[in-house]
Amino acid sequence: MIFIRPEQPADIPAIHHVVEQAFQEAFGSTAEADLVDNLRANGKAIISLVAVENDQIVGHILFSEVTLGDAMIIGLAPVAVLPSHQKQGIGALLINEGIHACRNAGYTAMVVLGHPEYYPRFGFVSASRFGIKSEYDVSDETFMAMELQPEALANCAGVAKYQAEFNEV
Repeated sequence: MIFIRPEQPADIPAIHHVVEQAFQEAFGSTAEADLVDNLRANGKAIISLVAVENDQIVGHILFSEVTLGDAMIIGLAPVAVLPSHQKQGIGALLINEGIHACRNAGYTAMVVLGHPEYYPRFGFVSASRFGIKSEYDVSDETFMAMELQPEALANCAGVAKYQAEFNEV
C-alpha cells in the first residue's frame, strides 16, 4: 500500500536517489536531483512530499514559489517516481496530495512545465489562457497553470519566474 507524507530529514538520501533514477531513466539527466537538494538547502522547498511503500520511498514531489508580477504562486517541479514503480498511479497520488497541500497552505495558483497530455487531468490548462508565459523558452502547450482559488489568475498576466536554483542546473 502506498501512502503520501511530508518529507522528513532522514528521507533526503532516498529522495535524491528517487529523483536521480527517475530523471536518468526518462531524460538521461540527473540535474533534477541536484535541483531538489539546492532548493531544500536554500530554504525554498515549500512543500515536499514522499510516496512510501513498505517503508521505502518510491516517489517524491516538490513545490517552490514562483513570482508572477507582484503575485506569489507555487510551482510544481519536479515530480519523480522510481522507474520500477512508474505507471502505477503513484505520480498522480503525489500530484493530487500536493495540490491539496498547496491550497491548504494558502496558495491561490500553480504552474507546471510538463507533458501536455498528462497534467490536464489534474486541472492544468495552458498558462497562456491567463496571459502567463514562462521565463524559459518552452512551447505554449507544455507550460500550464491552475487556479487553486476561483479567479486567482484573472488579473495576473505576465512572466512566471522560478527560483534562481532552476537556472543553476
